[in-house]
Amino acid sequence: MARLSIDDLKKIREDAKRTLTLRSGEARAKIIVHMGTCGISAGARDVMGALLKEIEKSKVTDVIVTTSGCAGLCSREPMATVELAGQTPVKYVDLKPEGMLRVYRDHVLGGKIVTDLALASGCETTG
Repeated sequence: MARLSIDDLKKIREDAKRTLTLRSGEARAKIIVHMGTCGISAGARDVMGALLKEIEKSKVTDVIVTTSGCAGLCSREPMATVELAGQTPVKYVDLKPEGMLRVYRDHVLGGKIVTDLALASGCETTG
């Protein structure tokens, strides 16, 4: 097994810190980019890359970005779900990098849902 480098250890520490921030409720928002094979083939990697660059550029530290698999609407990929503290989640569809940046700036930072990219608001539940 290869030895871990200092950069590897730093990445592990930052990942753990982000997880603890989310669990402790210190995060303002959580953004889930759906990265199933359908999402990846539709451009989810570009959407994720643009989002991560913008977060780094804006120096925001209380936003968690994570991934999930397919959300079940392959024809509407790339998709992302935004969860702001104390609000219902919003699922965004048909995203391009520019659209994801609008969602980040307007919804995550500004609190205003980007209605032309939003599919639905609320949690999926049964019963």
